[in-house]
Amino acid sequence: MGTDNQTWVREFILLGLSSDWNTQVSLFVLFSVMYLVTVLGNFLIVLLIRLDSRLHTPMYFFLTNLSIVDVSYATSIVPQMLVHFLAERKGIPPVSCAAQLFFSLGLGGIEFVLLAVMAYDRYVAVCDPLRYSVIMHGGLCARLAVTSWVSGSVNSLLQTTITFQLPMCTNKYIDHISCELLAVVRLACVDKSSNEVAIMVSSIVLLMTPFCLVLLSYIKIISTILKVRSTEGREKAFHTCASHLTVVVLCYGMAIFTYVQPSSSPSVLQEKLVSVFYAILMPVLNPLIYSLRNKEVKGAWQKLLGQLSGLTSKLAT
Repeated sequence: MGTDNQTWVREFILLGLSSDWNTQVSLFVLFSVMYLVTVLGNFLIVLLIRLDSRLHTPMYFFLTNLSIVDVSYATSIVPQMLVHFLAERKGIPPVSCAAQLFFSLGLGGIEFVLLAVMAYDRYVAVCDPLRYSVIMHGGLCARLAVTSWVSGSVNSLLQTTITFQLPMCTNKYIDHISCELLAVVRLACVDKSSNEVAIMVSSIVLLMTPFCLVLLSYIKIISTILKVRSTEGREKAFHTCASHLTVVVLCYGMAIFTYVQPSSSPSVLQEKLVSVFYAILMPVLNPLIYSLRNKEVKGAWQKLLGQLSGLTSKLAT
C-alpha cells in the first residue's frame, strides 16, 4: 500500500523563499557569490593544512573533515536552489528529493558529532597538554572521524527510509527551500506521530548527546583555565578554544532551536531561514572564523603568501 501511495506523487514542488521574480534574481546573485566563497574558502583551508607541516595536528585533521562536510552540505542544497530561482517550474523528482534529504541530513549529523570530537580534542589539549600527543594519536583521530561519518550517515539512512515510507497521497508542495525532514514529513496524509518520535530520538542521539559532551568538555576546560595563574597562560588557553567555541555556539544553538521539539517547531519561515543559515552562512563563516581567530592559521597564511610573493618576484626578474 505504501508503494502505491508513493506513485501518486510523481514530482514534488519546492515553494522556496519567494515567488517574486525580482527577489529570486537578487537571491540568485547573492547566494551564488556566497556559494563560490564557501567552496573557495574551505578549499583553501584544506590546501593550507595540507601544505603547512605545522598544521599536521589532530585539531587541523578534524578541521579538514569539517571543511569537507561544510562544502558537501552546501552542495547538497545550494546548486538546486539556484536553479529553482531562475526556473519557472520548481519541481524535484521523489528520488532526487530522497537523495537530497539523505545527504543534507547525514552531513548535518556528521558535523554535530564532529564538533563534539573537536571539543574532546580541545579538552585534552588544555587539560592534559603533556599527554596530548600520546592520547590524540593518529589511530584514535581516524576512528573518531570515521565514527562521525558513520553515525551521521546511518541516522540519515534510517530517517530517509522511514520518511519516504509514508504515503504522501496527492500532497506535492513542499513549503521549503529543499527536501528538509520536517517539511517532507508534513506532506504525509496519515498519522505522523511515530515519525515525530523518531525525529525526537534522532535529535537526542545526534544533537543533544554531542551537545552535552561539548558542554562537559568546556566546563572542564574553563575550570582548568581559571586555575592558571598567569594572565598570558589563561589567554593562550582561551585562544586555543576560541574558534571552535564560536562555531559550536552558532551551530548547536540554531539546531536545538529547530529540531529538539518537532511537534512544536517554529514557523515555516523560521525553518527556511534556519536552513539558509546552515546551507549558506555557516559554510562561509567557518573558514573565516578559523582564519581570523586562529594565530596558527594566520601564521600559515602569512608564510604561504610570503612564499608566493617571493616566487612572483623571482619570476618577474
